[in-house]
Amino acid sequence: QVQLVESGGGSVQAGGSLRLSCAASGFTLGTYCVGWFRQAPGKEREGVAVIDRKGSTRYADSVKGRFTISKVNAKNILYLQMNSLKPEDTAMHYCAAAYWGCGIGNPEDYNYWGQGTQVTVS
Repeated sequence: QVQLVESGGGSVQAGGSLRLSCAASGFTLGTYCVGWFRQAPGKEREGVAVIDRKGSTRYADSVKGRFTISKVNAKNILYLQMNSLKPEDTAMHYCAAAYWGCGIGNPEDYNYWGQGTQVTVS
């Protein structure tokens, strides 16, 4: 059974840092494109960062230079290091995996989703 479980969210002050983790089971993380998406109340889900099978990364303009996506294939874990957090980063953050496609702007490419972890920046 495929499962993605996020952790690491919380409440921080502006300028602070958080590291999100996503533990994958039921499939091999390294054979998928994986990424982080977020959704704030009243807004559409948006891509934050993705990392493909080869380890190439892409980021939303709003987080470039502040967030870093990484993965440890041997542990089947995906990370998102978030620094210099801003109030506009407040959202539910989800990890997702796609077998076909790897678009940061295309949530519909992603086959599997976690249940999300809340990030609140004040």
